Amino acid sequence: MPIRRLPSHLVDRIAAGEVVERPASVVKELVENSLDAGARRIEVHLAGDGTSRLQVIDDGHGMSADDMRLAIERHATSKLPGDDLLAIDSFGFRGEALPAIASVSRFTLESRTAGADTGWKLLLDGGELLFDGPAGVPPGTRITVEGLFARVPARAKFLKAARTEVAAVADALRRLAMAHPGTAFRLLHDGRRLLDVPAESAPGVQGLARRVAALLPDGADTVPVDFRRDDLSIGGLAGLPAASRATSEQQYLFVNGRPVKDRQLVGALRGAYAERLPVGRHALAALFVELPQTEVDVNVHPAKTEVRFRDPARIRGSLISAVRQSLEAAGIRPVAAASNLLAEALRPAVPAAPPVHAALPLAPRLAEAAPLWVPLGRAPDAPLAQAASGPAEIAPVQFPLGVARGQVANAYIVAETADALVLVDQHAAHERLVLEAMRGRAGPGILSQPLLIPEAVTLDPIACDRLEAAAALLAELGLEVERFGADSVLVRSVPAALGSPALKPLLQDLADELGEGQGPQSLSDRLEHVAATIACHGSVRAGRALNLAEMNALLRQMEAVPASGTCNHGRPTFLRLTKADLERLFHRR
Repeated sequence: MPIRRLPSHLVDRIAAGEVVERPASVVKELVENSLDAGARRIEVHLAGDGTSRLQVIDDGHGMSADDMRLAIERHATSKLPGDDLLAIDSFGFRGEALPAIASVSRFTLESRTAGADTGWKLLLDGGELLFDGPAGVPPGTRITVEGLFARVPARAKFLKAARTEVAAVADALRRLAMAHPGTAFRLLHDGRRLLDVPAESAPGVQGLARRVAALLPDGADTVPVDFRRDDLSIGGLAGLPAASRATSEQQYLFVNGRPVKDRQLVGALRGAYAERLPVGRHALAALFVELPQTEVDVNVHPAKTEVRFRDPARIRGSLISAVRQSLEAAGIRPVAAASNLLAEALRPAVPAAPPVHAALPLAPRLAEAAPLWVPLGRAPDAPLAQAASGPAEIAPVQFPLGVARGQVANAYIVAETADALVLVDQHAAHERLVLEAMRGRAGPGILSQPLLIPEAVTLDPIACDRLEAAAALLAELGLEVERFGADSVLVRSVPAALGSPALKPLLQDLADELGEGQGPQSLSDRLEHVAATIACHGSVRAGRALNLAEMNALLRQMEAVPASGTCNHGRPTFLRLTKADLERLFHRR
């Protein structure tokens, strides 16, 4: 096939494929242009999933008719003051963004400078200019995009559900709003307000902190981060472990004011929380990295979501140090799990403990005294298993996991068998038991406990949308919810195995899980993920003091459930050290 030059309209559509992935990427490009135009107020209007109509309105300095015509030409930019591609200190009009968007939509650009008597309007359809003339518009710029991807229906097939696309727009706008506290932002979807933050009047770090706090989830526990080393600074807020989330959706990272989703920075943040968060949990954070433009390349990705650092090891180490210093100042220090320490000390002398099997015998006296399934996830001051106390003294030989003798750090149960010491991670063990009960493999299965008074839980509208859409799925797991206004859901019942869980963090985590699971997952897969999240919230936490009766009740339940040897994340729930193992640890043999 001979080589030929592609027509301009096809070139524009190829460029659109690089920067126009979904409505959220269009909003990001247009809002960044508004910010560079000095806008103090930006409004975004969406209809449906954003493809039928989206509009961005700002009160920036506007454009003249000549500038507007240049803005819709390829490779015209306000970003570069010269010819150095690394000298980028603004968002600016990307060389192909506006013409690329216009090539796959019906595109209206209206603008007016502050000193002009009238504004100007350009109308394009599929990249073809249909109107170029005066228009009565206020100072600033208004861009309307309609029928996005109408001319490239193949791209539209890859879009997700409307609520997912709207959530992506809200996330993109939230990230830009965090980095620009001096600008007011508003997002309206079909007339419903999803985001509305006023401009912060406080200067510098104070205004930034207030804006970030306003955009983070209600009640998020955070500590300030303020790190400086030579020409590098890292600031913002880092969440305490108690504010961790089920997904990384609430991690906001910025480089020189530009929102990024960079794997190097995400990995560094994960390293900063090493041994401070359970496996599967993600820190909440909003961190701003500032360094000279010559030390970072923002042209790695067409959408500018990834960056390349001249010295990545320095950035990674600095971010880890910055977050750890702030956490340690708040008294949050790493706690090496006793199971890890012992496993390392015994490797490879002692093989991994095998899972407990249901065939293990139960002592008749205790089996009669305590029911097989005792929900432990109750209020901190509620007894766990009053009937499970049994006799004051029970011979350890009667039970495979022994008899509880005490608790270490309010997290690990110490038990004694006839010839061994057993250490149990109380949260991991009970989390597995709750999940197995919800699956119907232990105890009575999924039973729903109606609340005497239904409880309204306030969440952001996007989270409410996700929970409302998944109401039938949640009902299968015993959690009955319904929409209750624009920004709250009403909880009518909870799984009986949970006892009395804190509903707001549970629903926040479920909304995060549902947001990440919008792909073509089977119902069984989605049920597994949601059930695991519910089980985690229904489990007795590390840090909670248990009495001996409660500890023994947990041990007996573990013995009756075949899968209790590992937690929901695959980690061991207990370690067994024989007398020979102890003698080897103390160098007696």
